Amino acid sequence: MEQAGKFKTFRGGIHPPYNKELSSGKAITPAPLPPELIVPLQQHIGAPNEPKVSVGDKVGVGQLIGSSEAFVSAPVHSPVSGTVKAIEEVPNFTGAKVKSIIITPDPTQPEFPQKEGGDLSSLTPEQIREIARSAGLVGMGGAAFPTHVKLAPPADKPVDTVIINACECEPFLTCDHRLMLERTSDLVAGLKLCMRAVGAKRGIIGVEANKLDAAEALRSAVSSERDISVEVLEVKYPEGAEKMLIFALTGRKVPPGKLPSEVGCLVQNVGTAIALYEAATTGKPLIERVVTVTGPGIRNPGNFLVKMGTPISALIEAAGGYLGTPARLIMGGPMTGWAQADASAAVVKGTSGVVVLTPDLAPEAAERECVRCGKCVEACPMFLMPNFIARSARRGSWEEAESWGALDCFECGCCSFSCPSFIPHVKYVRQAKAEIAARKKK
Repeated sequence: MEQAGKFKTFRGGIHPPYNKELSSGKAITPAPLPPELIVPLQQHIGAPNEPKVSVGDKVGVGQLIGSSEAFVSAPVHSPVSGTVKAIEEVPNFTGAKVKSIIITPDPTQPEFPQKEGGDLSSLTPEQIREIARSAGLVGMGGAAFPTHVKLAPPADKPVDTVIINACECEPFLTCDHRLMLERTSDLVAGLKLCMRAVGAKRGIIGVEANKLDAAEALRSAVSSERDISVEVLEVKYPEGAEKMLIFALTGRKVPPGKLPSEVGCLVQNVGTAIALYEAATTGKPLIERVVTVTGPGIRNPGNFLVKMGTPISALIEAAGGYLGTPARLIMGGPMTGWAQADASAAVVKGTSGVVVLTPDLAPEAAERECVRCGKCVEACPMFLMPNFIARSARRGSWEEAESWGALDCFECGCCSFSCPSFIPHVKYVRQAKAEIAARKKK
């Protein structure tokens, strides 16, 4: 058993209340099917898809309903058997309007028609990447970067280490924890596929120390694997951020603006690795995922297997409804998630949680002037100056914001959490990024 103080970690970060006990002991259960699913055609970083069905069409479970010819993209499949009710612009979890396919499910749902599983050890890297592309796999930790692209690093940037991000450092979320316990062998098999796809000789599964049961289950599963290890890391946010995780496990530092392949690493999320294994063995595309529905404002917190396109409102109902007075509804985790004006947004491939906070955990506080305490700088795991980025954004000085590293920020929220003046640094960073991107397009 590991001893306190012996865990690997990184410099900076914070220790927010984790509140994982609300759902960590709840086994994954299927969420009820809603009367209508809203399936956005863009659930990933990259080019949007075009619809491959029309209003009134009958669709089968797993059928391709949206695709793009672009390399950096990921197709979308029907999560159910049903009828296309409409194809229209619908606000997603960010508030942006995205072309979406609205499907009315059939009363009786058939199982996905699985193919015969083959010998995974005989799959070539090209075949593994094609499986990931055809299944519409993306990073399920929130970034939603197309998996087949990630599994094709540049030829001059060889990858020797594949890391499974099993930290799940966001407070409240426990979907990955449950997957590690309930689908342990599938996770290891998915890691092996990732390693084969990029030619890596080493695999590491990084687990935070508040999930020792998962670490022990994984160690048992890899006990006969010479090239795969399970490492326990300090419980600290954002331990699971890509660059922080790589440094903690390997000591390698990814340069600003560069990808993990620059230092010979590739990082995949728990859910993504399992989805890759499932696609390789059954042909099943990414049409459902595990979502944690939790928070003090939820009556029965739990982990649910959810069809893509399920509205948040249906998940809240599946978890027993609201408890008390909800103060804030968040898609994702409380640190990096998106606050929702209502519960109409649909679950997408990168949705890991729905968190409902009560007034005691989401107090209203007016933004005040910076007191120059330096807490945001001390907490920043990227060694940035969040106070100066926010100041530049408030002035509309976008070049200055970029010079202070706005584009290097991955919006973990450590700065906002640490600020005694309640300055929403992440809001200003997102604003700066949008303005900088818009100017570069001109």
